[in-house]
Amino acid sequence: MKAAMINEYGNQSMLKYTDVERPEPKADEVLVKVHVAAVNPVDWKIRDGLGEMFKLQLPIILGCEVAGTIEEVGGDVKDFKRGDEVYGYIGSHSGGYAEYAIAKADEIARKPERLDFGNAAAIAVGALTSWQAMFDLAKLQSGQRVLITGASGGVGSMAVQLAKAKGAFVTGTASGKNEAFVRSLGADEFIDYTEQQFEDLVKDVDVVFDTVGGDTLTRAFQTLKKGGFLVTTVQPPSAEKAKEFGVTAAMVEAQPSAKQLAEINRLIDEGKVKTHVATVLPLAEVKKAHQLSESGRTRGKIVLQIG
Repeated sequence: MKAAMINEYGNQSMLKYTDVERPEPKADEVLVKVHVAAVNPVDWKIRDGLGEMFKLQLPIILGCEVAGTIEEVGGDVKDFKRGDEVYGYIGSHSGGYAEYAIAKADEIARKPERLDFGNAAAIAVGALTSWQAMFDLAKLQSGQRVLITGASGGVGSMAVQLAKAKGAFVTGTASGKNEAFVRSLGADEFIDYTEQQFEDLVKDVDVVFDTVGGDTLTRAFQTLKKGGFLVTTVQPPSAEKAKEFGVTAAMVEAQPSAKQLAEINRLIDEGKVKTHVATVLPLAEVKKAHQLSESGRTRGKIVLQIG
C-alpha cells in the first residue's frame, strides 16, 4: 500500500511517499481503508523530533485522524462490520497517512450521514481536544464566559461551536480577515489580535481555551476571574502565573473517545457543529500539506485525499 512516512526526524524533506506492507488488525482492532486523513500540528511536531520524546519507533507512518471504510474486523470487535463508514482519532500510534490504517474499536465512530469523508476526517482531533479541554477539565457551563484564542484554526473553530452548543458566551481571537468566519461559527465577540490587545478588552471570563501558546498564553491569564480556569493545547502553563492570578491552569492532551464522538455526532446531526476544510491535497503532496500547517495561517483543516 502507499503511505507517507519518516525514517528519521527532521524537516519536510524527511517525508517519503512510498510502498509499505499493509497492517493486520489484532483481535481488538479494525483495519480501516482510509479515504481521507487530516493534517494536525502534532504530525509535524512528531516529524520534527517530538516522536523521540514520545518514544515512538522509527520508521513512522504519520497521521492520527482518519475517515474511511472498515476493511477487516478483529475477532473481539462486535460493534463494527466490514463496509461500515467510520472516522476517528486513532491515537499516538498514528498511521493515518496511508491507504490502510489500524484503529482500536473504541477510537472510532460511525461517520455522520450528512458528512462526506473529507469533512468527517476534519472532526475528531479538534472536537475531542476542545471537548476534553473545556468540558472535562475546565467544566465550562451554560451561561459562563469563555475566551478562545486562535478561534479560526482547526481546534479553535471546533471550540467556538462546542462552547456555543453548551450555552456559553464566546469571545474569539483571530486575524481580522477571519472575523466573518469566526462570527459565523457563533462567536458573540471577536477580537483582531493584530490590531488590539485582547487582555485590555476581555476581563472576568470563567474559562480561557488557548490554542496559540507563547506570549498569547501568558497574557491570557489577565482575562480570567478569580477561580477561573485556563487550559491550553500548546505547552505546560506557568504554575507561578496561575498562583499569581488565583486561577487553575492545565494543558490538555486529547485522548481517543468513541463515546464523546457519538455525542459530537448528535450535535452534527442537529446542525450545531459544522466542519471547515481549508485545503484538500493528494497524499503524494504531504510535504506541501505540512508546509501549510506549519505556516499557522490556514482557516479550518488541511486534509489528504487517499482513496
